Amino acid sequence: MGASSWEYLTVYRGTPQKTLNALHAEVFAGTGWIGAGEYESIEELWADEEFMGEEGTHSILDIPKAVLFSNDPAGYDDLGTVRPLSSERLLHHFGTDRPSVEQYRRAMEGHELLEETRLRWTGRFVVLYTDAEATHFGVFGYSGD
Repeated sequence: MGASSWEYLTVYRGTPQKTLNALHAEVFAGTGWIGAGEYESIEELWADEEFMGEEGTHSILDIPKAVLFSNDPAGYDDLGTVRPLSSERLLHHFGTDRPSVEQYRRAMEGHELLEETRLRWTGRFVVLYTDAEATHFGVFGYSGD
């Protein structure tokens, strides 16, 4: 099938993993992913190693874990993770280490942010701010080969 990019913008729920878990539930309940309607639960989906290893959903459902370090993913053990953009890359893309939702939306109009994801089956996230408060979470990456 090839690689598919995906991108989501959602409310921040206190930690990257809590936010990712809530996003998983929201996306799983919808129909915009490969395999929708074939599984009773996210756990059943993730337990189908053949499907997840060969095809995947081409959505955030392929990425179960948020990690808190920004280094580039190193290989097989890092598949299925999203990690933050480094402070340096935040400054490069946004001019600040606390970008707003609007800054994120503008950055996603091009493909420059997607280029931050170099390894398939991984992604990056950005915590977004309204004034000084973390309010939203932008996450993007690729699934597939």
